[in-house]
Amino acid sequence: MDYFGLPLSMGMTQPRLTSRVTRVDRRTAVEIAFAKKSLRQLCESEHTARRLLGISVAEKLKRRLADLRAANCVKDLVAGRPKELQVARSGQIAIELGEGVQLVFCANHSVSPLAGGTRADWTKVNRIKIISIESHNG
Repeated sequence: MDYFGLPLSMGMTQPRLTSRVTRVDRRTAVEIAFAKKSLRQLCESEHTARRLLGISVAEKLKRRLADLRAANCVKDLVAGRPKELQVARSGQIAIELGEGVQLVFCANHSVSPLAGGTRADWTKVNRIKIISIESHNG
């Protein structure tokens, strides 16, 4: 049989009749940066976290960091009851770690995505900077 009038046995490559669809996963995980080197060490060293925060809080910290890395955007977070802080700390979110300790972070985009011109659009924020791990009231 011939293809476009040429015999297929002449060493020509066979036409490809099926095609593969290559799917590219466009999902982007939340990227995490740290305000200070000591904060990075606390978050990345389980031994340091257990020593400074206690076993229970260190375990929650490890889980919340994994949740952050697995999320597509900050708005996807549910665990730790994330809440946007008010007044002087506008643009920051706190996540509960237990025993009166919270993880505080902000958007870390060169130009932060805004909703309504003033507040961060957390559905578009996928780069954050961890500012502190601190005690809180309430």
